[in-house]
Amino acid sequence: MTIKTLPWDSAKHLGSDDDRVAYLNAALDEAGDDPAFITQVLGDIARSRGIERVARETGMTRQGLYKALSADGNPELSTLLKVLRALGMKLHAEAA
Repeated sequence: MTIKTLPWDSAKHLGSDDDRVAYLNAALDEAGDDPAFITQVLGDIARSRGIERVARETGMTRQGLYKALSADGNPELSTLLKVLRALGMKLHAEAA
């Protein structure tokens, strides 16, 4: 018997702003020292909102946004802040 699997796409399961915030917070808790993990999660969230829309609101091209938020991307903090703002989110800190 062969097991068949399907690719998982987190973006398809982020239907509300609360889901997106919870997903990002969980990723921030689990990422450790892996910034690529966070950028990939932001990419999932951007795709769930509509990558064209997020690109337009950040002033980036769709391709540039995909590249910046891929596992191989290395976006600047200013880019991440633009993406967060376009997603209706804020970055804040709390004591560990």
